[in-house]
Amino acid sequence: MGDIKFGTDGWRAIIAKDFTVDNVKRVAKATADWVLARHPQATIVIGFDCRFAGPLFAHAAINVFCRHGIRVFFDKHFVSTPMISLAARNLGCELGVILTASHNPPSYNGYKLKAKHGGPLIQQYITEVENLIPDTYACEDLTLEEWEQQGLLEFVDLEQMYYEHVAENFDLEAINESSNPVVAYDAMYGAGQSIFPRLMPHADFLHCEYNPSFYGVAPEPIPKNLKELENYLREMKHVDLAIATDGDADRIGLYDGKGKFIDAHHVILLLIHILHKYKEMNGKVVIAFSVSNKVKKLCEAYGIPVQVTKIGFKYICEIMQHEDVLVGGEESGGIAVKGHIPERDGIWDGLVIVEHLVKSGQTLQELIQEVYDVVGKFSYNREDLHLKEEQKQQIMDNCKKGAYASFGDIPVTKVEDTDGYKFYLQDEETLMLRASGTEPVLRVYAEAGSEERVEEILRKAKTELLG
Repeated sequence: MGDIKFGTDGWRAIIAKDFTVDNVKRVAKATADWVLARHPQATIVIGFDCRFAGPLFAHAAINVFCRHGIRVFFDKHFVSTPMISLAARNLGCELGVILTASHNPPSYNGYKLKAKHGGPLIQQYITEVENLIPDTYACEDLTLEEWEQQGLLEFVDLEQMYYEHVAENFDLEAINESSNPVVAYDAMYGAGQSIFPRLMPHADFLHCEYNPSFYGVAPEPIPKNLKELENYLREMKHVDLAIATDGDADRIGLYDGKGKFIDAHHVILLLIHILHKYKEMNGKVVIAFSVSNKVKKLCEAYGIPVQVTKIGFKYICEIMQHEDVLVGGEESGGIAVKGHIPERDGIWDGLVIVEHLVKSGQTLQELIQEVYDVVGKFSYNREDLHLKEEQKQQIMDNCKKGAYASFGDIPVTKVEDTDGYKFYLQDEETLMLRASGTEPVLRVYAEAGSEERVEEILRKAKTELLG
């Protein structure tokens, strides 16, 4: 049937091509064997997001788990990834399984593994599961009701569990009574479409309905996919900020009221600023390799230690399990904060910012300016180059050989290769190259003092790389 490999964040594949019921059962079989070898009385919580055939694939995995004698908790309604992680912790499950392809295009689905601590399973264990995947596996299917009657399946309301957790940690009454800021929320047809309106019922809502086609747009909260939200903000003019979350609601996209996108680097800086300066919280900051060096600059000013990891939130989560971490974040918008589970959560991150603005009376622009006063103004952008696999690998091989001493007339002063290649240029400018682990894509990142300069760097980089 072919090899099944887990990338930086789970196994993902095209529905009906490689992501099939049979292949889901193979992965579930490996999951069951792995968890039973470590915990003979293990329980698993499983859920699915808004993608096509989520209940079908969840039922397939449940059949495998229950047939192995594993007790399973299951929500019949779609859920977000943070809901599964929270449930794994709260219910004491050895594993959480969420069927999602996160931000990938609608043709994809996927399978993520979560741990008892409330975050991603560490890489060592993921590899162990991967190595147990059989070439084939089949089993007789029973209905969910039959498994329930046997005492192996329990239906749970994970959205309610999440709602109560948020209500315990945020002043929802103050947030919802305040007329400032006015918030808009774009679910991108993803798993946040039900919970966010419960948390902030007076917000403006976009794409908060079930549509597994996502209208053909990949549910990744970046500007090219959020044009309707951007236009809405510019036309309506009454909104002060907007929050968007991806397909499984663990990533955040942020806009100001004028329709300007606030990227994940800025969101990480804002969260550090709010938690440390205003809430007087401390702890290490952990960032993925692709995150702006401005985070290091802010942390240095605040006397906060910083650690840089490989790309993949599981590496950040592993540190969060054992150390006191204030903020852990990725360039892609996946950010975890102290006081919650060690998991990315776009809705939670948005609420931290909204609650601060409500209680401080500040605007989002004023808050961003406070950060700029410390680290300086900057812009950051990423472009995904869709290349043939051979071309992608050739560029990465060139990087390994040190073939790029400049990009056009911009000289390289230093190179780091923690995960991909980060080229230091001039005046705190950087260019980074990294091959995607799940798609035929080369990601090209650039940081500089202005949007115009960022675009210039990206343009010269593409000319150098592609000829």
